[in-house]
This record gives sequence, structure tokens and C-alpha cells, in this order.
Amino acid sequence: MAAASRTWFRLSPQFLRSFRRSDGKLFHTGRRRLQTKPSNGAASAYHMANTEALPEYKHQAKIIDGVAMAKEIREEVRAEVDQWVAQGHRPPHLSVVLVGDNPASASYVKAKTKAAKGAGITSETILKPSSISQEELLDLVEKLNKDDRVDGLLVQLPVPDHMTERTVCNAVAPEKDVDGFNVVNVGRFCLDEPAFLPATPYGVMEMIRRSGIETFGKNAVVCGRSKNVGMPLAMLLHTDKEHHEICADATTTICHRYTPGDQLEVFTKTADIIIVAVGQPNLITADMVKEGVVVIDVGINRVVDPVTGKMKLVGDVDFEGVSQKASYITPVPGGVGPMTVAMLLKNTMQAAKGQYSWD
Repeated sequence: MAAASRTWFRLSPQFLRSFRRSDGKLFHTGRRRLQTKPSNGAASAYHMANTEALPEYKHQAKIIDGVAMAKEIREEVRAEVDQWVAQGHRPPHLSVVLVGDNPASASYVKAKTKAAKGAGITSETILKPSSISQEELLDLVEKLNKDDRVDGLLVQLPVPDHMTERTVCNAVAPEKDVDGFNVVNVGRFCLDEPAFLPATPYGVMEMIRRSGIETFGKNAVVCGRSKNVGMPLAMLLHTDKEHHEICADATTTICHRYTPGDQLEVFTKTADIIIVAVGQPNLITADMVKEGVVVIDVGINRVVDPVTGKMKLVGDVDFEGVSQKASYITPVPGGVGPMTVAMLLKNTMQAAKGQYSWD
């Protein structure tokens, strides 16, 4: 997840169908209805049409400011880097491999290297054309694995279609795998062993921890089961807190593309904590949650603003409606995204110190 690649949140047709009612319409029982408009062959534009004013609720959610929290973490990393260098070590170094010319990927990589510089971490971006073969990419990764100057290493996802993402992720040495995607790191943290955590789930759990949100014994629902976001989040939410300070001891349910639409609402209405990482605007609406719920929105969607007619970023949650019932909620943008980058820097610092070793 590294800044969360949009690939993680891209919906399949099967997923969309799973949230449709028997009459073929998108499942929704509330006062706000999701509408879809084709946009001259471009990506569909979504907007919300108010058919009736939302009722008054007792709660007005506290906004979890991911920008401010990420800044705090970056400052903590900077202080740790300064102390590390003062002890006679070189600054930590992060190498990022970017394959192809995906604008979103390029933007994510730029954000990562800019944040690294601010935290005192040196970095480099290695650009390769999309025509590069998988063998050539794996050779490059192996070269960086053996380079003692490189502490943290990641290959920005997605990779071109002719490559196997899992093979590429597993090629990164576990001790340099600051994305936390190597199968060794995934397996170790699932077994409560020390490991690099994927940056987006790590950031989400850190948001919950720093906000003082109680998780012990709570009902948590994760919408989305991607291997880089949904699955790790579910593992961290249910894991015994004695193994890691960000683990939650929650009773955790995962909803995914085969969860019937009516059952999705059953789960979300009983949830104390809802984390949504799907890629469907307004998937979670006010009528689907109980008062006082904590809502973390990981989704990233580009939609048409019905007022300005311009594109804007939104999450998977009807922010306006749900924030009137939730106790805590994250905005999009300005929520989980900045935390993903901050936790990547934290992982890079840990890699420089050799915090995790499997020799």
C-alpha cells in the first residue's frame, strides 16, 4: 500500500454487481441515492442527489486530521534520523523503482521522495520504461538488494500487465521491504512476529491509536479484502495487543465483493469501527451506520463535483451524511493518504537500524 496505489481500490464488475439489488439497481435503502453518468467514454462520474434532508443526529464527528498527524510522525522520524546521524551513521536511504509512465504512480513517488527529504532521509527514483522485461526488473531489484547503501527499497505498484505483481514484491529483500509486501513480512506479521507492516494499514492503525479510540472487544468491519490493505487491516484489528501497540483486540468482520448488499448493511449497522477500502464513492451512507461509529475512509475516487462540474477526490463514504452520526471520521483527501507516506518513512528508519533481521 507506500502510498496506496489506486489499483488497490479499483472495482471489478463482479464487485459492483454484488452490491446491486435484485432489480439491478445499486443497493441502497437510505434517503440519498447513488447515480452514475457516462462521461464520453471516460471514467464514470458519480454524484449524490439529495432527495430528502438528512435527519438530525446526536453526533457530529471529530475529524481525524491525517495531514497534521502525518506531520507529527515525520517530525518524530526526523528527530530519530538526526540522532542516528549524530551517532556517526549515514542518513537512511530509500530507493524507489518506477516502471512506466502512470501519472498517479509518478505523483505518489514524488510525494514519497519529497517527504523523505524533509525527514532527512536520502532517496532516489529509478525510472524504467514499461517495456522492460520482468527478468530485467528482477535483476535491478537484486542489484539494489545487494547494495549496502540502500536501506529501504520498493517497486511502485502497479507494475505493467506482463509482470506478476507477487513475483516482483517477493523479489525485494525482506529486510529492505519498507512496503511490507514481501511474503516473508506478510507471513510474519500474520503470526505476530516482528516484521515491516504495509504502510497504509500501519497508518490507519496509528490514526486509531493516536486518536485514543477504544478498540478492545469492539466490533470492527473492514470493507475490502485486498492483500495490501483490507487483509492486513483485518489481521491488525483482531490481533492481540500484547504483540504490537497498534493491534486492536477487536472482533473483526471482512466484507467483500461477494458479500450480499443487504448483508453489508447488517454488518455495518452493528459496527463500532468501519474501515472502507473499496473504490466505490458513497458506498457507506448515514443510514448504514449507528451513532457513535468510528469511520476510516481509505478509498480514493475521482468524481465530478455537481456544483463546479470539475473533478475532485472523494472517498468511499458519504462524508457529509455519515459525519453527522459518527464519533470520528477521516476526510478524503487529507486523511489516510498522508499517513501512508509517514509510515513508509518510519519503516525506512527501522530498516536503516536493521530492526528486523531473518539471518
